[in-house]
Amino acid sequence: MPRARSGISSPIPSVKFNEALREILNRAIDHFGPQNWWPADSPFEVMVGAILTQNTNWLNTKRAIENLKQAGILNPHLILKRRRILPRLIRPAGYYQLKSQRLINFVRYLIQQYRGSITRMRQRPLFMLRKELLALPGIGPETADSILLYALNKRIFVIDAYTRRILSRHNLISGDEDYDQLRIRCEENLPKRISIYKELHAQLVMIGKTFCRRNDPHCSDCPIADLRGLS
Repeated sequence: MPRARSGISSPIPSVKFNEALREILNRAIDHFGPQNWWPADSPFEVMVGAILTQNTNWLNTKRAIENLKQAGILNPHLILKRRRILPRLIRPAGYYQLKSQRLINFVRYLIQQYRGSITRMRQRPLFMLRKELLALPGIGPETADSILLYALNKRIFVIDAYTRRILSRHNLISGDEDYDQLRIRCEENLPKRISIYKELHAQLVMIGKTFCRRNDPHCSDCPIADLRGLS
């Protein structure tokens, strides 16, 4: 059962965008509890997971990462050294040949630019890192921003299909905004705190997976079912 909320009145039939983001975060935390994302043992594992989870679910990604761990190569230098066995190990994540090459391209970049050091990479300014990541084959905005936020602790909000679907269904966005338009709008209406960016994104994923499904939404049980944006 959801915990009793404090400080937020409910229901709110129509709200401004910034109020809606706050309400979504509070209600989702009350329902699901804090998520403390990203589920990984190291920043590099987050980076690998962000690449492997493209066009697949997290369970498949987790299986692929476990294979890398069991093989003892969840390390940028070892992935590059043993790249021939990479497709077999990450097969559960799907598109394993394509993702193998994307992962190899990424670790080459990490080694060439930062000697394989996450610490060195983290010292680079956000806008420079984002430009570098987006220049890599197969690294789009969502993957790049996931790496920046969760692995490098850079203040940037991640937009995914769940976020777009939830905000659109609740009349908070038109639905045709491009990625960066929606990202910037969220950032402008959130407190400038990395922890809030991480938690809100994670909670939106939980709402999307549990209630706001693409083909079979469960609106009656959703903790934000009554939330509507201003027309």
